[in-house]
Amino acid sequence: MIMNETLRLYSPAYSGFMRDVDKEIRLGKFDLPASVQFHIPIMTIHHDPDIWGEDVNLFKPERFAEGVSKATNNNPIAFMPFGMGPHICAGFNFATNEAKITIAMILQRFTFRLSPGYVHSPFPVLAVRPEKGVQVIINAL
Repeated sequence: MIMNETLRLYSPAYSGFMRDVDKEIRLGKFDLPASVQFHIPIMTIHHDPDIWGEDVNLFKPERFAEGVSKATNNNPIAFMPFGMGPHICAGFNFATNEAKITIAMILQRFTFRLSPGYVHSPFPVLAVRPEKGVQVIINAL
């Protein structure tokens, strides 16, 4: 739940991605002709209050307690931090497994708390990064 909420708020594909339309399709209320490109703005979708609720900008991992479908108001395709379908990021499984293993190993040995001087400032480059770094106080268990 924590990883999903973090990926929702700070998606690795910050700017989104482009898709080509091979044949004429209807996308929601839009008719897209063949041979056009369209942009899928992941961060806009991940911060849409119609999908995620009025608390969209709050860090609430519990929104994923009953799965992605429930968290997205029965619109599971609205959660796509690594893309979706046949074009999903090749590193998706590796990245999520690596993160779970790393977090488990670290939490066995240390406790963390943010420094009082920490300033929250996500900054979009290619991926979202902390503009001023992350000052953390680490204590061994």
